[in-house]
Amino acid sequence: MSLPRSDYDPRRVCLNPFPDLNLNFGKHRRTIGIYLAGALFALANWTFFDAAILSAHAHPPYDDPQIPPPVHVQFVDWVPGICSLLGMLIINMIDKDRIRGDDYGDSTAVWRARLFLFIGFAFMAGGLAGSVSLLVLKYIMMDYPEQYTYYGYANVSQNVALMLSAVVLWIAQSAQTEYDYSLTL
Repeated sequence: MSLPRSDYDPRRVCLNPFPDLNLNFGKHRRTIGIYLAGALFALANWTFFDAAILSAHAHPPYDDPQIPPPVHVQFVDWVPGICSLLGMLIINMIDKDRIRGDDYGDSTAVWRARLFLFIGFAFMAGGLAGSVSLLVLKYIMMDYPEQYTYYGYANVSQNVALMLSAVVLWIAQSAQTEYDYSLTL
């Protein structure tokens, strides 16, 4: 029987320790977050536009040219992405100070800001739920070949990336920059 290592902790779940990632970007944290959110937004829309373009130019197999492609990206495929995009816009147009109640304006402003925040997240959750249901009902249950199920997977990945983009942008905009000063006495 061997003795445990000196740095052994019985409460640990993983046997291999994970590296300690000290991701302290300093004063560039906000800028990096904003660019990362923009990259996620671009990746989300590029993925879905790629599927829509592939669908528009889909052709039958070369060995049997009489059979048309079984499925195309239609307007119903665009609706979940539009809902997620509207939710992202609603969420990021809300003033963060109003949600916390830091301003001294209207007493119902906090309630309205939180209501619109809920509506924005509801749009995004509805978009994700719609894209998953489209994937299952339109592409997977019909047992199409893999080249056609890509349209559904692209729709789901668009909505997930839009949600991640909204969260990253929210966190990045909530971070203080080096030019923000706290003038409290």
